[in-house]
This record gives sequence, C-alpha cells and structure tokens, in this order.
Amino acid sequence: MADYFSPTVIPEIIPNADMTELELLLLSQMFDAESDGDGTYFHSWQGPSDLILVNRAELIVALDAASNSDSQVRNYVEQKLKNGAADDTSVELDMSGLSWEVILQDIVRRSAKFRYITVTTAFTCSKMRADGFGGMALFITADAIKACSTTEFLSDCLADIAGQEGG
Repeated sequence: MADYFSPTVIPEIIPNADMTELELLLLSQMFDAESDGDGTYFHSWQGPSDLILVNRAELIVALDAASNSDSQVRNYVEQKLKNGAADDTSVELDMSGLSWEVILQDIVRRSAKFRYITVTTAFTCSKMRADGFGGMALFITADAIKACSTTEFLSDCLADIAGQEGG
C-alpha cells in the first residue's frame, strides 16, 4: 500500500493583525504554525488537515472576537457550535467545504500589506508510482484563487507541441 503526502508551505509570513483570532486558531489547526515576529508562518509536512478538533472554549472566545469581521468561516463555525452538544469540550470541524484557501482569501481582502498570498504544494508518495508525484501552486488574491498543477502544466506543453506539429 502506498502512502500519499502533500507537503505544503505558505511562504509569506502572515501578520497576526491581518487575521481574526478565529482564522488564526483554525489555520493553526489545519497547518503547523510557527510564530515569526508579529506574524505566523504556516506549513504542513504531510498536507493541510481538513478535519480538525478544536477546543470549544477557545473556539467560542475566537468566534466572539471575530463577531464584527467579514470572515466567511465565522458563519460556518457559528452553525457548528449551535448544532453541537454544549457539553462537548471539543468541536470537530470538517473544513473541506470551506477550505483554508477561502480563509486566506479573506485575509488578503482585509490586509493592508498583502495583495496576494502564494501556496506551494508537493505531491509525494511512499512508493515510486507515476501518479504519486507532482505539485501545485496557488495564487490567492482578493478576487480570485488561481491554481496550476504540474499535470496541468505538462498538458499545456503537450497541447502546444501538438499544435506546432499540426500547424
């Protein structure tokens, strides 16, 4: 059996002032987070987590602090808290529907420093399989989330060659 990984880095140090407490809490659960001055560096050696378990008390405090923000993730977390058992000490959040890319886009929208955030992901495999390697780059702006995989790049190159041979 092969194990697939997607090590991911966000090379920009994101100023903590540009993130709501809720966004910082969630991104810190989805990625490994390292403090760097007044900002945070996010990365993950195996890939960002879509399913996270967050301390309920911390989540409530962060949600309250984000009450006046335009963060798209705020409404999702509010609903999860309403639907969950009040006596649970942790809240399980499936972030696959409202991904970390959307959180990063909200940060760019509010940021005085960033016009964009980039993300680089490698695709690796524990066995040497043709489908187990590659990568992806994302370019996140206030208006768009653009992505290009190595597969897409190679397909474009092959299409260019086919066009040159046919023309």
